Amino acid sequence: MAIQRALLSVSDKTGLVVFARRLAEDFGVELLSTGGTASALREAGLEVQDVSDYTGEPELFEGRLKTLHPMIHGGLLQRRDSDEHQAQAKKHEIPGIDLVVVNLYPFEETVAQEGTTLAEAIEKIDIGGPSMLRSAAKNYSAVTVVTDPTDYDRVLAEMDEVEELGGESTTKGETSLRLREELALKVFRRTNEYDGAIADYLGKCDQGTAGNYSISLPLDHDLRYGDNPHQPARLYGNFSEFFSQLQGKELSYTNILDIEAAADLILDFKRPTVGILKHTNPCGIGQDEDLRKAWSKAFETDRQAPFGGVIVCNRPIDEGLARVISEIFTDVIIAPEYLPEARAILQKKKNLRLMHMNEAAYREEKKEPVVRSCPGGLMVMERDHEVKGLENLEGKVVSKRPPTEGELKAMRFGWRVVKHVKSNAIVFSGADRTLGIGAGQMSRVDSSKIACWKAEQAGLSLQGSIIASDAMFPFADGLDAAIEAGATACIQPGGSIRDEEVIAAADAADIAMVFTGHRHFRH
Repeated sequence: MAIQRALLSVSDKTGLVVFARRLAEDFGVELLSTGGTASALREAGLEVQDVSDYTGEPELFEGRLKTLHPMIHGGLLQRRDSDEHQAQAKKHEIPGIDLVVVNLYPFEETVAQEGTTLAEAIEKIDIGGPSMLRSAAKNYSAVTVVTDPTDYDRVLAEMDEVEELGGESTTKGETSLRLREELALKVFRRTNEYDGAIADYLGKCDQGTAGNYSISLPLDHDLRYGDNPHQPARLYGNFSEFFSQLQGKELSYTNILDIEAAADLILDFKRPTVGILKHTNPCGIGQDEDLRKAWSKAFETDRQAPFGGVIVCNRPIDEGLARVISEIFTDVIIAPEYLPEARAILQKKKNLRLMHMNEAAYREEKKEPVVRSCPGGLMVMERDHEVKGLENLEGKVVSKRPPTEGELKAMRFGWRVVKHVKSNAIVFSGADRTLGIGAGQMSRVDSSKIACWKAEQAGLSLQGSIIASDAMFPFADGLDAAIEAGATACIQPGGSIRDEEVIAAADAADIAMVFTGHRHFRH
């Protein structure tokens, strides 16, 4: 049955007039509309009937009530193949509505704006729109429902055709059942996403009631695989708004984890910095105005781990840096930009994944909480997106000897790095480079010993270095290992019941020690 009557009520008017004109002039469809949509259609010279005239009831309460009426929902929900439904429709003079074009009040966009009040957000909660969409989608056997302007052309293309569509014979002005099914499913996904956004926002508001946490994201694409090739994995959401892939093999689940870890790390540094990571752990960080020198400082920390790892830089990658990093096998490179000469060098490695990072957008994204699955549900945690404890280090000295200016610089650098190393985390560093990193061990003394061993393997001296620990030293043994290796200063959170024992060990070795008062565990 051809579409005879359409109801159009949209906040996003992209392509609306062209679509409505085709409906009216090419297919003789009667147009119903509301508010601003009706005004836009009339300004374009189209004949349109206001919903209030159609229902015989005025819009009430500043437009909050206009489409919640039996003339509207009866027109959408009546089954065309039911004699009983059609008899009731005739008795109550409720004509059928065959096409609904509705997109919702911009709630998500409104609450994303800084300074939006709860009252302003509430006014952007659409009631009539989702109701019409759901009524139309439920009756997709007879009603075509469109919530996305990008689907206008698909609808018109089918209405133009007279042929077998989706296994059924159609006439001019009709859509296929298959298309109506697809559009109905799209509606239910959209209304679920919309309701989830409202519930999520209200749950976060002080004025709201914290309770259920909901999340609904569109499928972006299938990933190459998960942790292992036998584990399928998918990516949902808008990852490509923050990272765009310029070349290389498709991304895997572990690639995404590594990219996030590398980006998180590099955002904590302002000076020109190159970082190398493996399995989300930093294995070398270096700083220098000359990016090749920054790379060398990072690479020299651990010459084995970088193979097959991730390289991240907070400056555009130039030809010099591209040449030196192209000498080893790398899985992913991340940067804010790649100069043409660098691209020419790196694109020779066709499997190498080059990622462009939109730093400004990603910084905003990192304000959102961490969401992780757990048996039976989800855990939601505020991100550790700021480096805590570096203010007024001079006032946080707990040892007899205060740190030198050079040691303070090294402490600030090492503390930024250790924040991104899996706990138990130990980092030996100078003021602009890492010298040894120990990650993820069951005891802090083991992490200290591994960091020392890594430095030894790399041929690096730890004499005069500082040691940074992401959490307190529960015993003096971890610090003793660092002192034996040559560290002259230590930065750690403090807070152990044996702090006095650890401080005494530092004083006995004339070590300068600072307690930041903040822990940076990473699990």
